Amino acid sequence: MFAVAITSFATLAASQFEGAWKVQDTSGKPFQITLSADGSAKADRAGEGMTGTWKEEAGAAVIKWDTGWTTKITKEGDKYNKTAYDKGKPLDGPPSNSSEAEKVG
Repeated sequence: MFAVAITSFATLAASQFEGAWKVQDTSGKPFQITLSADGSAKADRAGEGMTGTWKEEAGAAVIKWDTGWTTKITKEGDKYNKTAYDKGKPLDGPPSNSSEAEKVG
């Protein structure tokens, strides 16, 4: 019963991040990230299909891509921001790039 309660809470907490997000890559080109309820993530960046997993950590969606990169979507005030970290870079250091994130679906 306790495990079910934790699972339900995690699902509810993650719901603000589930869906499609419009962001920009390191070149400033727009692309879309989709975060699914089952913890899977996908993106189509310049025709390159990306896949990974995501979960909510400390109020942010943390996406671990199969490429080794990590992306975070965080809410700051009334806006969302995306930060991306190259493979091996610490998540508490400066991001490799950042952009606004807009929930589009």
